[in-house]
Amino acid sequence: MKHRRGFNALERSSAHRKALHRNMVTSLFRYERIRTTKAKALAVRRTAEKLITRAKVDTVHNRRIVSARLFDEGIVAKLFTNIALRMKERPGGYTRILKLGERPGDASEIVILELVDYVLDTGDSTGKKAKKQSRKASAKEEK
Repeated sequence: MKHRRGFNALERSSAHRKALHRNMVTSLFRYERIRTTKAKALAVRRTAEKLITRAKVDTVHNRRIVSARLFDEGIVAKLFTNIALRMKERPGGYTRILKLGERPGDASEIVILELVDYVLDTGDSTGKKAKKQSRKASAKEEK
């Protein structure tokens, strides 16, 4: 039997697949949230979680291993100084996959791959209310 052996090659050559993983993991660490297909998200999740686990222990050896897989020194620094510190107490499961639906062109399932502690920036609602109130007050003063 062939259960639990291998990985999803995503119908790409090994060089193309490695480049895809590097690019998508770099984007995930840069933006902390990416939109992609379900198959790619499941494949990239494995790579990202291994790198985060590696980055939780800040040694020269771990930095060299991670930088060999990412190619962007700014993102490597962010991973070790920011992301890994936020995940320090978490024993695993650093990413989450949220389903969005199907893509209209080919009906492939689209998902959002994000870091677990990602906070969506919806804007400051209290700031908007304060602006509206100040506009109303200034309008009343003008009359």
